[in-house]
Amino acid sequence: MSTDTYSPPVPLSAAGLRLAVVVSRFNGFVTDRLREGALDAIAKTGGTLAEGDVIQIPGAWEFPVTVRALAHRASAASGVPMAFGILTTNTVEQATDRAGGKHGNKGYDAAMTAIEMALLLRAIKPQRFKPRRRRART
Repeated sequence: MSTDTYSPPVPLSAAGLRLAVVVSRFNGFVTDRLREGALDAIAKTGGTLAEGDVIQIPGAWEFPVTVRALAHRASAASGVPMAFGILTTNTVEQATDRAGGKHGNKGYDAAMTAIEMALLLRAIKPQRFKPRRRRART
């Protein structure tokens, strides 16, 4: 599997990040390879997934509702970084080229992008990742 398309500016560490991978069952011969690329990126950066953090859905149309449920709201509203490895191709050859073929693995790239963005947001807004204290009611 080729994973040389993504090159972060610094080495990334996913240790301590809460991650999930959502993958479509439709066209499994392609999406299975994208899932493996994402899992490879997470493992290479020291990340771990809890049981149930790899979520399979029927197809591409189900991504928005699934991701919204994972993040409670869409990315911009929740501050939860998300990256999409959804392929928009015209041929099966184009899809397989992007799922571990001559154009790398877009599942790997998407996972690395999500990890990089989670670390970036943590660095620029560390207080956002800490639990908020509730004020006592008077």
